Amino acid sequence: MSNTHTASGLPVGRGLLYLIAAGAAWGTAGAAASLVYRAGEMGPVALSFWRCAGGLALLLAARARTRRRPDHREVRTPLGTRALRTGLTGLGLAVFQTAYFAAVGATGLAVATVVTLGAGPVLIALGARLALGERLGRGGAAAVLGALAGLGVLVLGDAGAAVRPSGVALALLSAAGYSAMTLLTRRWGREGGAGGAGTTVGAFAVTAVCLLPFACAEGLAPGSAHPVEVLALLAYIAAVPTALAYALFFAGAAVVRSATVSVIMLLEPVSAAVLAVGVLGERLTASTVAGTLLLLCSVGGLAVAEARAAGAGRAAAAERDAALV
Repeated sequence: MSNTHTASGLPVGRGLLYLIAAGAAWGTAGAAASLVYRAGEMGPVALSFWRCAGGLALLLAARARTRRRPDHREVRTPLGTRALRTGLTGLGLAVFQTAYFAAVGATGLAVATVVTLGAGPVLIALGARLALGERLGRGGAAAVLGALAGLGVLVLGDAGAAVRPSGVALALLSAAGYSAMTLLTRRWGREGGAGGAGTTVGAFAVTAVCLLPFACAEGLAPGSAHPVEVLALLAYIAAVPTALAYALFFAGAAVVRSATVSVIMLLEPVSAAVLAVGVLGERLTASTVAGTLLLLCSVGGLAVAEARAAGAGRAAAAERDAALV
């Protein structure tokens, strides 16, 4: 896998690994949330708020403990520009999460998931082509189509899902928020001004502020006969699929092509399906196996294409340098 460095200083190969780990970690959040709902009474917006607030607290504690030297590229970025980037990223994250939870309530988990995660790669591929000049190529387009097919088989294969227009509209809004967040992170990453814990801390702060009034209206405190279990689950959700996963996501999304990011993130339903069978006792079906294999093959194909593209870019840069000598 290529070790070509980008403006943010992170090798593309490491960025791919970060994204794969983030996608797998995100998939565990659904299983943990299901266990929270079983153990106590908590709404989805309140859960999303505590997820962001807890993740923010953990990241702030980690930054205070490590006390690393500041990134000089980030210091040179004007304060107003950094504030604008943080606000837009946090707003995109808030729209992504809240609209998705609302879509689940309006049209069900299966339809909300397939529309949100299915529309995301399409919107990102179009946005990356129009705004960033990034091309997928034939192999990349085939991988995206294969990933969307695998997602559809995985999520809708055995479901008698009811499609409601209001829920579909909310799912599309969620996909738009996710797409905007991904494209902006990639654009700023080219300039060396995005990626890592700094972006994640700011985004979580903005998202928590946006979600707080809605979470208060829904009810912040869970009503549960098992408070220790609920607190342990909330701590896990804040630590692994939130603080860790989003830090990895923002770092990886800053250096990897946007369309590749969107497809790798489809690992989320794969890990969720594995946990649903292994932890929650759900039934393993032929559609689960087929959809998982399609998604994994597509992700693997795009990862190889990304590494080759990075290697080709490094070779072209070396040729240009040699010509200038």
